[in-house]
Amino acid sequence: MVQARPFLKWAGGKRQLLPELRRYYPLEFGAYFEPFLGSGAVFFDLCASDRLDGRPAVLTDTNPDVVGCYLAVRDDVETVIVHLRALADGHARGGSVHYYEVREQRFNPWRQQLFAAATPGTPPAYPPELAAMLIYLNRTGYNGLFRLNRRGGFNVPAGRYTNPKICDEETLRAAAAALGRPRVTLRHASFDQVAGGAEARDFVYFDPPYAPLSDTARFTSYTAEGFDDEAQGRLQRLLIDLARRGCHVLADVLGMGLAHIHERQALQMRVVEL
Repeated sequence: MVQARPFLKWAGGKRQLLPELRRYYPLEFGAYFEPFLGSGAVFFDLCASDRLDGRPAVLTDTNPDVVGCYLAVRDDVETVIVHLRALADGHARGGSVHYYEVREQRFNPWRQQLFAAATPGTPPAYPPELAAMLIYLNRTGYNGLFRLNRRGGFNVPAGRYTNPKICDEETLRAAAAALGRPRVTLRHASFDQVAGGAEARDFVYFDPPYAPLSDTARFTSYTAEGFDDEAQGRLQRLLIDLARRGCHVLADVLGMGLAHIHERQALQMRVVEL
C-alpha cells in the first residue's frame, strides 16, 4: 500500500528534509495546524506514521489554487486521474509545446473565468479537469514553482525534464484518502485567521514564504497579493503568541529575523532554519 506523500512539487518544499524535521515533532499533541500547506509534506508525513489518528487537522493556505486543487483531489480523485492521463499523453507527444498550449490556451483562460465569476472573498471551486491541469503544469514547469504575474496569470516556464512523472495514480489516491480523513479540515484562509485559534498542546507547523534576500531574490509571488514585510511581521508576532499559550510551534524561519528575538529559548519554540 502506497503511503500518503506530496503529489505537488514545491519550491522550498520540505519532503527531503523530513528526517530533520521529525526530530522536532512533539510526542503528544492535541490538534494539528498547518497554515502554509504548499505541498503538505509534514501533513502527509504525520498521516503516514499514524501520528494524526484521532486528532483534528486544520490545513489552510492563502493560495486559492492550491486549496482548490486539493479539494478536487479529495472529492473526485478518479476524474482528476482520467484528465491527468490525457495530459501526460499530450506531453509525451508534444513536450514544451504542449505545456505552453495548456498553460495559455486552456488553464489561464478557464482559471480567469472561474475567478471572475466567484463571489468576492470566496475562492472558486476547482473542477477536476482544472485541478489536473494545475498538477500537470506543476509537475512539468520549472522547479515546482507556482508564480502569478500582476494580472493573476500563471506564468511559470516549462521545465527541462527528460521523463517527468505526471500522473502518479497511487500517490494521488493515497493523498485523497489522507485529505478525506474524518477530522481533516481543508480551506482557504490566512495563516493568522487559522493558527490564531490554536490552544495549549496543539501542534502548529509553519513553512512560510521566505523573506526576500534582495530585490532580485523575492519568493513572494505565491499569490497575486504576495507575502510582504507586513505579513512577515504579523507572522513573527503570532509565533511568539502561540508559544506563550503553550502550543508546540515548529517553524522554518529562514530570513524572518527571529534570531534576534531573545526570548524564543524561554518560550521553547522550535525554530528550524533549513
